Amino acid sequence: MIPKNFFKYIDINYYSSTPKYLQLANAIVKAIKEGKLNEGDTMPSINELSFEFEISRDTAEKGYRHLKKIGALGSVPGKGYFIKDAEIDNPLKILMLFNKLSPHKKIIYDTFVANIGETAAIDFFVYNNDFTFFKKLLSSRIDQYTHYVMMPHFGEAGENVHEIINTVPKNKLVVIDKLVPGITGRFAAIYQNFEKDIYHALEQALEQLGRYHTLKIVSPEYANFPKEQIVGFLNFCHQYAFNYVVVNHLHDEPINAGEVFITLMENDLVELIEKILTTPLQVGKDVGVISYNESAVKKVILNGITTISTDFYLMGKRAAEMILEKTIEHEEMPFYLRLRSSL
Repeated sequence: MIPKNFFKYIDINYYSSTPKYLQLANAIVKAIKEGKLNEGDTMPSINELSFEFEISRDTAEKGYRHLKKIGALGSVPGKGYFIKDAEIDNPLKILMLFNKLSPHKKIIYDTFVANIGETAAIDFFVYNNDFTFFKKLLSSRIDQYTHYVMMPHFGEAGENVHEIINTVPKNKLVVIDKLVPGITGRFAAIYQNFEKDIYHALEQALEQLGRYHTLKIVSPEYANFPKEQIVGFLNFCHQYAFNYVVVNHLHDEPINAGEVFITLMENDLVELIEKILTTPLQVGKDVGVISYNESAVKKVILNGITTISTDFYLMGKRAAEMILEKTIEHEEMPFYLRLRSSL
Protein backbone atom coordinates (compact mmCIF):
# COMPACT_ATOMS: atom_id res chain seq x y z
CA MET A 1 0.00 0.00 0.00
CA ILE A 2 1.24 3.50 -0.87
CA PRO A 3 1.92 5.52 2.33
CA LYS A 4 -0.99 7.87 3.01
CA ASN A 5 0.97 11.12 2.91
CA PHE A 6 3.48 10.12 0.24
CA PHE A 7 2.80 13.03 -2.10
CA LYS A 8 3.30 15.53 0.74
CA TYR A 9 6.86 14.29 1.14
CA ILE A 10 7.82 15.20 -2.42
CA ASP A 11 8.64 18.78 -3.32
CA ILE A 12 9.43 19.61 -6.95
CA ASN A 13 10.80 23.13 -7.44
CA TYR A 14 10.00 24.01 -11.05
CA TYR A 15 12.36 27.02 -10.95
CA SER A 16 15.37 25.02 -9.77
CA SER A 17 18.16 24.18 -12.21
CA THR A 18 18.43 20.75 -10.57
CA PRO A 19 16.89 18.16 -12.94
CA LYS A 20 13.40 17.17 -11.81
CA TYR A 21 14.26 13.48 -11.74
CA LEU A 22 17.01 14.22 -9.20
CA GLN A 23 14.66 16.39 -7.14
CA LEU A 24 12.23 13.47 -7.07
CA ALA A 25 14.94 10.99 -6.09
CA ASN A 26 16.43 13.32 -3.46
CA ALA A 27 13.03 13.92 -1.86
CA ILE A 28 12.35 10.18 -1.61
CA VAL A 29 15.78 9.55 -0.07
CA LYS A 30 15.12 12.35 2.44
CA ALA A 31 11.76 10.83 3.38
CA ILE A 32 13.42 7.41 3.86
CA LYS A 33 16.10 8.89 6.13
CA GLU A 34 13.48 10.74 8.18
CA GLY A 35 11.50 7.53 8.67
CA LYS A 36 8.50 8.73 6.69
CA LEU A 37 8.99 5.94 4.15
CA ASN A 38 9.89 2.46 5.35
CA GLU A 39 11.29 -0.72 3.91
CA GLY A 40 8.62 -2.57 1.94
CA ASP A 41 6.44 0.50 1.31
CA THR A 42 4.84 0.49 -2.14
CA MET A 43 5.66 3.41 -4.40
CA PRO A 44 3.24 5.26 -6.70
CA SER A 45 3.24 4.17 -10.30
CA ILE A 46 5.04 6.09 -13.03
CA ASN A 47 1.68 7.38 -14.28
CA GLU A 48 0.65 8.54 -10.80
CA LEU A 49 3.90 10.46 -10.33
CA SER A 50 3.62 11.99 -13.77
CA PHE A 51 0.04 13.15 -13.11
CA GLU A 52 0.54 14.36 -9.54
CA PHE A 53 3.66 16.45 -10.17
CA GLU A 54 3.04 17.39 -13.81
CA ILE A 55 6.27 15.81 -14.98
CA SER A 56 6.84 13.55 -17.95
CA ARG A 57 6.75 9.77 -17.64
CA ASP A 58 10.40 9.72 -18.73
CA THR A 59 11.33 12.06 -15.86
CA ALA A 60 9.48 9.96 -13.29
CA GLU A 61 10.98 6.74 -14.63
CA LYS A 62 14.47 8.25 -14.64
CA GLY A 63 14.05 9.21 -10.98
CA TYR A 64 13.06 5.63 -10.08
CA ARG A 65 15.97 4.22 -12.12
CA HIS A 66 18.37 6.43 -10.17
CA LEU A 67 16.90 5.20 -6.87
CA LYS A 68 17.24 1.59 -8.01
CA LYS A 69 20.84 2.23 -8.97
CA ILE A 70 21.74 3.47 -5.48
CA GLY A 71 19.86 0.59 -3.87
CA ALA A 72 16.90 2.46 -2.41
CA LEU A 73 14.19 0.91 -4.60
CA GLY A 74 13.37 -2.53 -5.88
CA SER A 75 10.76 -3.54 -8.43
CA VAL A 76 8.59 -6.51 -9.27
CA PRO A 77 7.37 -6.91 -12.87
CA GLY A 78 3.63 -6.28 -13.01
CA LYS A 79 3.49 -4.97 -9.43
CA GLY A 80 5.67 -1.86 -9.47
CA TYR A 81 8.26 -0.29 -7.21
CA PHE A 82 8.85 -0.55 -3.45
CA ILE A 83 11.33 0.65 -0.81
CA LYS A 84 14.08 -1.95 -0.84
CA ASP A 85 16.52 -0.57 1.71
CA ALA A 86 15.73 2.00 4.42
CA GLU A 87 19.38 2.08 5.52
CA ILE A 88 20.64 3.53 2.26
CA ASP A 89 23.96 5.30 2.56
CA ASN A 90 23.72 8.54 0.60
CA PRO A 91 25.70 10.93 2.78
CA LEU A 92 26.40 13.75 0.34
CA LYS A 93 23.68 16.32 -0.17
CA ILE A 94 25.05 19.39 -1.90
CA LEU A 95 23.62 22.84 -2.59
CA MET A 96 25.26 24.53 -5.60
CA LEU A 97 24.73 28.24 -6.23
CA PHE A 98 26.05 29.74 -9.50
CA ASN A 99 25.71 33.37 -10.54
CA LYS A 100 24.92 32.35 -14.14
CA LEU A 101 25.14 29.33 -16.42
CA SER A 102 27.45 30.29 -19.27
CA PRO A 103 29.08 27.57 -21.40
CA HIS A 104 32.16 27.71 -19.16
CA LYS A 105 30.19 27.60 -15.91
CA LYS A 106 28.39 24.57 -17.32
CA ILE A 107 31.78 22.88 -17.78
CA ILE A 108 32.45 23.40 -14.06
CA TYR A 109 29.04 21.96 -13.14
CA ASP A 110 29.28 18.96 -15.50
CA THR A 111 32.82 18.12 -14.37
CA PHE A 112 31.85 18.44 -10.71
CA VAL A 113 28.88 16.10 -11.18
CA ALA A 114 31.00 13.58 -13.09
CA ASN A 115 33.56 13.46 -10.28
CA ILE A 116 31.42 13.68 -7.15
CA GLY A 117 29.80 10.26 -7.68
CA GLU A 118 26.37 9.10 -8.76
CA THR A 119 24.97 8.74 -5.25
CA ALA A 120 25.49 12.40 -4.29
CA ALA A 121 22.31 14.48 -4.18
CA ILE A 122 22.79 17.92 -5.76
CA ASP A 123 20.38 20.84 -5.68
CA PHE A 124 21.52 23.41 -8.24
CA PHE A 125 20.33 27.01 -8.49
CA VAL A 126 21.34 29.97 -10.67
CA TYR A 127 20.81 33.31 -8.90
CA ASN A 128 21.62 35.59 -11.87
CA ASN A 129 24.00 37.87 -9.94
CA ASP A 130 21.06 38.88 -7.72
CA PHE A 131 22.28 39.24 -4.12
CA THR A 132 18.76 39.28 -2.67
CA PHE A 133 17.88 36.02 -4.44
CA PHE A 134 21.20 34.47 -3.40
CA LYS A 135 20.57 35.42 0.23
CA LYS A 136 17.05 34.00 0.11
CA LEU A 137 18.20 30.73 -1.43
CA LEU A 138 20.98 30.26 1.12
CA SER A 139 19.14 31.46 4.23
CA SER A 140 16.18 29.17 3.63
CA ARG A 141 18.43 26.13 3.23
CA ILE A 142 20.95 26.45 6.05
CA ASP A 143 21.52 23.10 7.84
CA GLN A 144 19.80 21.11 5.07
CA TYR A 145 22.99 20.03 3.26
CA THR A 146 26.29 18.34 3.92
CA HIS A 147 28.07 20.83 1.63
CA TYR A 148 27.50 24.25 0.10
CA VAL A 149 29.30 24.96 -3.19
CA MET A 150 28.95 28.56 -4.29
CA MET A 151 30.23 30.93 -6.95
CA PRO A 152 29.94 34.43 -5.42
CA HIS A 153 29.78 37.03 -8.21
CA PHE A 154 27.76 40.19 -7.52
CA GLY A 155 27.65 43.88 -8.29
CA GLU A 156 27.87 46.57 -5.63
CA ALA A 157 24.71 45.25 -3.96
CA GLY A 158 26.67 42.19 -2.85
CA GLU A 159 29.34 44.05 -0.89
CA ASN A 160 28.18 42.38 2.35
CA VAL A 161 27.90 38.90 0.87
CA HIS A 162 30.52 37.61 3.32
CA GLU A 163 28.03 38.09 6.15
CA ILE A 164 25.52 35.60 4.73
CA ILE A 165 28.28 33.19 3.61
CA ASN A 166 29.68 33.22 7.15
CA THR A 167 26.45 31.61 8.37
CA VAL A 168 27.52 28.40 6.60
CA PRO A 169 29.62 26.01 8.72
CA LYS A 170 33.11 26.33 7.27
CA ASN A 171 33.70 22.57 7.08
CA LYS A 172 30.72 22.44 4.70
CA LEU A 173 31.72 25.42 2.53
CA VAL A 174 33.39 25.26 -0.90
CA VAL A 175 33.89 28.61 -2.67
CA ILE A 176 34.69 28.38 -6.37
CA ASP A 177 35.92 30.81 -9.03
CA LYS A 178 36.22 33.89 -6.79
CA LEU A 179 37.42 34.52 -3.24
CA VAL A 180 35.30 36.93 -1.20
CA PRO A 181 37.01 39.15 1.41
CA GLY A 182 35.58 38.83 4.90
CA ILE A 183 34.82 35.10 4.93
CA THR A 184 36.25 33.89 8.22
CA GLY A 185 37.58 30.52 9.37
CA ARG A 186 39.08 27.63 7.40
CA PHE A 187 37.13 26.62 4.30
CA ALA A 188 37.78 25.06 0.90
CA ALA A 189 38.24 27.35 -2.10
CA ILE A 190 39.21 26.88 -5.74
CA TYR A 191 39.55 30.27 -7.35
CA GLN A 192 40.95 32.54 -10.03
CA ASN A 193 43.27 35.44 -9.20
CA PHE A 194 41.63 37.83 -11.65
CA GLU A 195 44.02 40.77 -11.20
CA LYS A 196 47.21 38.73 -11.41
CA ASP A 197 45.96 36.39 -14.16
CA ILE A 198 45.21 39.02 -16.79
CA TYR A 199 48.42 40.92 -15.99
CA HIS A 200 50.67 37.90 -16.42
CA ALA A 201 48.79 36.61 -19.47
CA LEU A 202 49.26 39.95 -21.25
CA GLU A 203 52.88 40.01 -20.11
CA GLN A 204 53.45 36.65 -21.80
CA ALA A 205 52.08 38.17 -25.03
CA LEU A 206 54.25 41.30 -24.75
CA GLU A 207 56.23 40.55 -27.91
CA GLN A 208 53.06 40.29 -30.01
CA LEU A 209 51.38 43.24 -28.26
CA GLY A 210 54.43 45.38 -29.02
CA ARG A 211 53.21 45.70 -32.63
CA TYR A 212 50.18 47.68 -31.41
CA HIS A 213 49.83 50.99 -29.56
CA THR A 214 46.41 50.74 -27.80
CA LEU A 215 44.68 48.05 -25.76
CA LYS A 216 40.90 48.09 -25.37
CA ILE A 217 39.08 45.82 -22.91
CA VAL A 218 35.37 45.35 -23.58
CA SER A 219 33.51 45.35 -20.24
CA PRO A 220 29.77 46.08 -20.66
CA GLU A 221 28.22 48.12 -17.84
CA TYR A 222 25.37 45.62 -17.40
CA ALA A 223 27.71 42.66 -16.78
CA ASN A 224 29.04 41.89 -13.30
CA PHE A 225 32.67 41.14 -14.08
CA PRO A 226 35.22 41.06 -11.25
CA LYS A 227 36.67 44.55 -10.84
CA GLU A 228 40.06 42.92 -10.36
CA GLN A 229 40.18 42.12 -14.10
CA ILE A 230 40.13 45.81 -14.95
CA VAL A 231 42.69 46.59 -12.24
CA GLY A 232 45.09 44.00 -13.65
CA PHE A 233 44.52 45.31 -17.19
CA LEU A 234 45.22 48.92 -16.16
CA ASN A 235 48.31 47.90 -14.19
CA PHE A 236 49.71 46.18 -17.27
CA CYS A 237 49.01 49.16 -19.52
CA HIS A 238 50.66 51.55 -17.06
CA GLN A 239 53.67 49.29 -16.56
CA TYR A 240 54.35 48.84 -20.28
CA ALA A 241 53.19 52.27 -21.52
CA PHE A 242 50.24 51.20 -23.66
CA ASN A 243 47.37 53.53 -24.44
CA TYR A 244 44.19 51.96 -23.10
CA VAL A 245 40.40 52.19 -23.17
CA VAL A 246 37.77 50.43 -21.05
CA VAL A 247 34.92 49.96 -23.54
CA ASN A 248 31.43 49.85 -22.04
CA HIS A 249 29.53 50.02 -25.34
CA LEU A 250 31.19 48.07 -28.14
CA HIS A 251 28.53 49.08 -30.65
CA ASP A 252 29.71 52.71 -30.56
CA GLU A 253 33.45 52.01 -30.32
CA PRO A 254 35.56 52.79 -33.41
CA ILE A 255 38.09 50.23 -34.66
CA ASN A 256 41.42 51.57 -35.80
CA ALA A 257 44.70 50.10 -36.94
CA GLY A 258 47.14 49.48 -34.10
CA GLU A 259 44.52 48.48 -31.54
CA VAL A 260 44.00 45.23 -29.62
CA PHE A 261 40.55 44.33 -28.31
CA ILE A 262 40.13 42.05 -25.28
CA THR A 263 36.60 40.63 -25.01
CA LEU A 264 35.19 39.11 -21.82
CA MET A 265 31.89 37.85 -23.27
CA GLU A 266 31.18 35.55 -26.20
CA ASN A 267 28.54 37.81 -27.77
CA ASP A 268 30.99 40.74 -27.67
CA LEU A 269 33.55 38.63 -29.51
CA VAL A 270 31.00 37.90 -32.23
CA GLU A 271 30.01 41.57 -32.51
CA LEU A 272 33.65 42.63 -32.62
CA ILE A 273 34.50 40.22 -35.43
CA GLU A 274 31.43 41.34 -37.39
CA LYS A 275 32.54 44.97 -37.04
CA ILE A 276 36.12 44.24 -38.07
CA LEU A 277 34.94 42.35 -41.17
CA THR A 278 33.16 45.53 -42.38
CA THR A 279 36.53 47.34 -42.44
CA PRO A 280 39.63 46.82 -44.60
CA LEU A 281 41.59 45.97 -41.43
CA GLN A 282 43.15 42.52 -41.12
CA VAL A 283 42.89 40.62 -37.84
CA GLY A 284 46.33 39.76 -36.48
CA LYS A 285 48.05 42.36 -38.60
CA ASP A 286 46.20 45.70 -38.33
CA VAL A 287 44.04 44.93 -35.30
CA GLY A 288 44.46 42.31 -32.59
CA VAL A 289 41.84 40.20 -30.82
CA ILE A 290 42.11 38.41 -27.46
CA SER A 291 39.15 36.53 -25.97
CA TYR A 292 38.57 35.37 -22.42
CA ASN A 293 37.80 31.68 -21.88
CA GLU A 294 39.12 28.97 -24.17
CA SER A 295 36.74 26.95 -26.33
CA ALA A 296 37.17 24.59 -29.27
CA VAL A 297 35.57 26.94 -31.79
CA LYS A 298 38.11 29.70 -31.03
CA LYS A 299 40.82 27.46 -32.42
CA VAL A 300 39.34 27.82 -35.91
CA ILE A 301 37.60 31.23 -36.04
CA LEU A 302 39.64 33.52 -38.34
CA ASN A 303 42.44 30.93 -38.32
CA GLY A 304 42.51 31.03 -34.52
CA ILE A 305 41.55 33.48 -31.77
CA THR A 306 44.12 34.14 -29.03
CA THR A 307 42.61 33.28 -25.64
CA ILE A 308 43.37 33.78 -21.97
CA SER A 309 41.60 31.32 -19.72
CA THR A 310 41.61 29.32 -16.53
CA ASP A 311 41.05 25.55 -16.54
CA PHE A 312 37.32 25.14 -15.91
CA TYR A 313 37.51 21.34 -16.09
CA LEU A 314 40.12 21.30 -13.34
CA MET A 315 38.06 23.70 -11.23
CA GLY A 316 35.02 21.40 -11.24
CA LYS A 317 37.17 18.33 -10.66
CA ARG A 318 39.06 19.84 -7.72
CA ALA A 319 35.85 21.07 -6.08
CA ALA A 320 34.49 17.52 -6.10
CA GLU A 321 37.79 16.07 -4.88
CA MET A 322 37.96 18.49 -1.96
CA ILE A 323 34.56 17.30 -0.78
CA LEU A 324 35.35 13.62 -1.23
CA GLU A 325 38.78 13.93 0.39
CA LYS A 326 37.52 16.31 3.12
CA THR A 327 40.22 18.80 2.17
CA ILE A 328 40.09 22.32 3.55
CA GLU A 329 42.53 24.51 1.65
CA HIS A 330 42.69 27.39 -0.83
CA GLU A 331 43.84 26.47 -4.32
CA GLU A 332 44.53 29.03 -7.02
CA MET A 333 43.69 27.78 -10.50
CA PRO A 334 46.29 27.93 -13.30
CA PHE A 335 45.72 30.50 -16.04
CA TYR A 336 46.84 30.08 -19.65
CA LEU A 337 47.64 32.22 -22.66
CA ARG A 338 47.05 30.49 -25.99
CA LEU A 339 48.64 32.54 -28.78
CA ARG A 340 46.99 32.27 -32.20
CA SER A 341 46.91 34.26 -35.40
CA SER A 342 44.43 36.91 -34.12
CA LEU A 343 47.32 38.61 -32.31
